[in-house]
Amino acid sequence: MKRRDFMTALAGTTAWVATARAQEPRRTIGVLGSAFYGAFPGAEAAFIQGLKGSGFIEGKNINIEWRWAEGQYDRLLSLASELVSRGPAVIVCLDAPAAFAAKAATSTISIVFGIGTDPVKVGLVDRFNRPAGNLTGVYMLLTGLASKHLELLHDLLPAARTIALFVNPSNPNARVYVPEAQAAAEALGATRGGADSQC
Repeated sequence: MKRRDFMTALAGTTAWVATARAQEPRRTIGVLGSAFYGAFPGAEAAFIQGLKGSGFIEGKNINIEWRWAEGQYDRLLSLASELVSRGPAVIVCLDAPAAFAAKAATSTISIVFGIGTDPVKVGLVDRFNRPAGNLTGVYMLLTGLASKHLELLHDLLPAARTIALFVNPSNPNARVYVPEAQAAAEALGATRGGADSQC
């Protein structure tokens, strides 16, 4: 095939793909988070830019439906159900509480999450390699930092005898973080639940 013929065929294929994409219905992407709108402006902008780099442009061939629980975890299930009613192609969850709410709201719509706790350990997915069901995502390996946090605090305040740990018991991360923090406190010589040191 001559170069001119190849370029003509390529141009025709590109035009066909562009026409086919233009004829596709505009898709909806749902985004669910437990924080406040604007809490992660850099991440939100990067998300939109990443979609744009893949050819998905908000207002052109996709709509993005944002839902924020504003720190009220009890709102997440209703917000997830609301997103499901919009018929999105995918629901993107920005944290573990949002992912659990989306999982409870649908078993058919694809859910993609980005979380800092082990998704297998907390029961979000059954395994890392090709998890069953409609969930997949990114695990940012934040689990295991509890011991580092305690060690750093101990280095800064070696004379401290009491350490308090404040967590939201509704957050699935707490089920992993608290035992790790308690084990780290014991490793530093604290007695779990004792009078001298508490974690």
